[in-house]
Amino acid sequence: QVQLVESGGGSVQAGGSLSVACAASGRTFSSYCMAWFRQVPEKEREFVASVRYDAYTAYADSAKGRFTISRDNAKNTMYLQMNSLKPGDTAVYYCAARYANCRVKENEFPHWGQGTQVTVSA
Repeated sequence: QVQLVESGGGSVQAGGSLSVACAASGRTFSSYCMAWFRQVPEKEREFVASVRYDAYTAYADSAKGRFTISRDNAKNTMYLQMNSLKPGDTAVYYCAARYANCRVKENEFPHWGQGTQVTVSA
């Protein structure tokens, strides 16, 4: 069983930067695809970015060029660096994990963190 705990987030003005991290339990972290999703009230959770076990990354169009996902397998931790933030990035950001290959659909990730709030003011 993989347990995920997010940290970071907070509030920033538009144009600023924030980072969030996801610490994972378990000895096979390096074999997992790790991803970030985000959700605003009354909307479905949406894919933001993923990093595969071999460090291959993928991004939603909304994140390309502004967000950077990375992982440190020695620390069992994944990161999301968010730059040039916009009010539309305001959401609860969730860490997710699935074994082996990455996907972009919420229902294909069995492991989730509790979420961390990111608020971007205009």
